[in-house]
Amino acid sequence: MTDNQREFHFTDKDFETVRKLIYDHAGIALNQSKKDMVYSRLARRLRATGIATFGAYLKLLESNNETEWQAFTNALTTNLTSFFREQHHFPILAEHAKKSAVKHPLSLWCSASSTGEEPYSMAMTMIETFNSYTPPVQIIATDLDTNVLAKAEAGVYPLDRLEKMSPERLKRFFLKGTGNQEGFARVRPELRNMITFRQLNLLADNWPLRPPFDAIFCRNVMIYFDKPTQLKILERFMPLMRPDGLLFAGHSESFHHAASLFRLNGNTVYQVADKNRAHHA
Repeated sequence: MTDNQREFHFTDKDFETVRKLIYDHAGIALNQSKKDMVYSRLARRLRATGIATFGAYLKLLESNNETEWQAFTNALTTNLTSFFREQHHFPILAEHAKKSAVKHPLSLWCSASSTGEEPYSMAMTMIETFNSYTPPVQIIATDLDTNVLAKAEAGVYPLDRLEKMSPERLKRFFLKGTGNQEGFARVRPELRNMITFRQLNLLADNWPLRPPFDAIFCRNVMIYFDKPTQLKILERFMPLMRPDGLLFAGHSESFHHAASLFRLNGNTVYQVADKNRAHHA
């Protein structure tokens, strides 16, 4: 898209400012090819705020307007997700949970919950593993984007998002909407009760979490960060995990550059490399 086809003037300098702001705030590294995407997503914010130029919009952000910062961050984070995505991880989680629950109740962290499909898939797996709607498991689900967290907390999904789920799971875990909720389904309250949703920026100094964790899901998040930022986050994960804890990564992510922290233990599943540096509860 050329600049004279655009509703708003958007210079290379504006794009560089956006790249710097989102990198400093959220660690997201936007490459040059993302200029059109950034323009189209932020043009919506200019229309919504009634601001006439990118220059004025960026000044608003630089004045630390908290409400707009949140909207800016939400606009630039991508939230692609689905139930039981990367399916091979869930039997591994189930196996690990069975072994660990003999010693203590389980604590799991989903570090990029998006609209909730991932933490609810974790909760369903735990209910199936222990054959109980109240398994000895607590899940904390966090995300940077407040809009998707609100959707996750509501736990209401259009039926086409559930098409790939087996009829058994649908029946066991969802309540079908009627009347004005027709075409939607809500997760059962038992699943909802297992999960605490909370906003969290992986770049923030403080993470409001209670370790130790038996497993951390950090899937398809690291792709947005450069290697130094990834390493910084992985260094903070390790002491929050039990010595035998598992870290689940996305299918296109690899943590070879953090071999001193985590070693590969299956397909995109990692374990703490040095158990002495893990959390000993």
